[in-house]
Amino acid sequence: MFDLGESLFIQRMSCFCLVFLTIGYYCQCIQFVHKEKDPKYWNAGAQQTLRTALTLQTLNTNKAKNLILFLGDGMGIPTVTAARILKGQLNGQSGEETQLEMDKFPFVSLAKTYNTNAQVPDSAGTATAYLCGVKANEGTVGVSAAAVRSQCNTTEGNEVTSILRWAKDAGKSVGIVTTTRVNHATPSASYAHSVDRDWYSDNEMPAEALQAGCKDIARQLFENIPNIDVIMGGGRKYMFPKNTSDVEYPSVAKHSGTRKDERNLVQEWIDRMKDKKGHYVWNKKQLLSLNPNNVDYLLGLFEPGDLTYDLERNTETDPSLTEMVEVAIKILRKNPSGFYLLVEGGRIDHGHHEGKAKQALYEAVEMDRAIGRADLMTSIHDTMTIVTADHSHMFNFGGYTARGNTIFGLAPMLSDVDQKPFTSILYGNGPGYKLVNGVRENVSTIDYEENNYQAQAAVPLSMETHGGEDVAVFAKGPLAHLLHGVHEQNYIPHVMAYAACIGQNREHCMSRSGTADLRPVLSGIVALLTVTRLLC
Repeated sequence: MFDLGESLFIQRMSCFCLVFLTIGYYCQCIQFVHKEKDPKYWNAGAQQTLRTALTLQTLNTNKAKNLILFLGDGMGIPTVTAARILKGQLNGQSGEETQLEMDKFPFVSLAKTYNTNAQVPDSAGTATAYLCGVKANEGTVGVSAAAVRSQCNTTEGNEVTSILRWAKDAGKSVGIVTTTRVNHATPSASYAHSVDRDWYSDNEMPAEALQAGCKDIARQLFENIPNIDVIMGGGRKYMFPKNTSDVEYPSVAKHSGTRKDERNLVQEWIDRMKDKKGHYVWNKKQLLSLNPNNVDYLLGLFEPGDLTYDLERNTETDPSLTEMVEVAIKILRKNPSGFYLLVEGGRIDHGHHEGKAKQALYEAVEMDRAIGRADLMTSIHDTMTIVTADHSHMFNFGGYTARGNTIFGLAPMLSDVDQKPFTSILYGNGPGYKLVNGVRENVSTIDYEENNYQAQAAVPLSMETHGGEDVAVFAKGPLAHLLHGVHEQNYIPHVMAYAACIGQNREHCMSRSGTADLRPVLSGIVALLTVTRLLC
């Protein structure tokens, strides 16, 4: 029998679930709440977690054959939490108790995201940090902080190389998969050296930069590391001569080619790869019809610009991030020396900038789905996988919402200042700032769960800004325990390189056993302690 207090609580829960979800879900809510009232439930769960934690004392010191970096652009910790709740609610659960795939990773740390010249960073300077191992100025990719944004003559001599290049030089296959343009800030730092992240093609570059010999980022994609094994994302228009009609949107002028140099970079790639099992695709059907065993190089450009949001994706013609990741791994893993793969859930960031939390969170859930697919296709014994973000956003949720409240729903109270309701999700700034007759809009009069609803913001801006707090770094696989505590963001590629014995981290490796020999590091620490003791 329930006591009176429990009965009233269940009544409130059932009413809530009926309003916001379904009657079937209401029954699950009652069962769920009743289970959690028993201390045995929480004690058993904690004991199981403890047993799992104790197994982590046996560290995985294998050599990493494969490296995968999942980068959720703009995926700050509030976004991770909200995506977790959304994932659970999409599966008919309350949501809070759900596990994301990244939640299952045994090691978690924090990364400081500031740029060398910015307290709150952008995606270019951060990408240079977690891909090239060097912190840099905002707006620049693949160059050190000695380079000045938009000043072409500061490029030469300040180039820095990425872990993708280190892996390629070590004989591994390498790939880039993104939901943005393949020449956007995040992917471009893995192959380009540009003092301006916006130099997508020569059309976006000033005349003086072109005259000084600087190259646009699309051109660098094919010239700097000419044999990147897998490239998938958007950005078709930057590869074709100016005014060339797009294959998918021939009558839409904004999707036409942009290149002033009249080069067709896609055709040049096709010609170069025709005898190397190279394939170019631009839609889902072409992609999924490929036999990965017969593909060594793949170029997939699925949109003129960024890929569409997953909520708006045409599932017949446009591949999901998960589908792209699966094909990429099937191609890359054929290399006996292993692979490096950069995967970007890039439109999480765009959703937040537009104040469209629903778009952003669905993008995050899709990236988590891709992480799960990669997990099924690789082994923790020889594959280091890291999930992180480049920066956060001015996004959060709160308002004392009840357990199981739809993540896009209202807080359970009215404002005690203007007596109006408010959604749990809010932005610190952005396009959602709106006044009606001089006062805050009453959100109960509009569809705040619509896909493109712009959540209310405190400060009016046409585009919401990044946040400056640390981001989470989830890690599993060989030497994943080296990601611990709080680190500078540029530490990430150094750990990955050390685990895989590439780049400048090779001396500690024992190739015969397949394990990474930590003795040089440990002996160095012992020597340091000895010297310190003698000096004291």
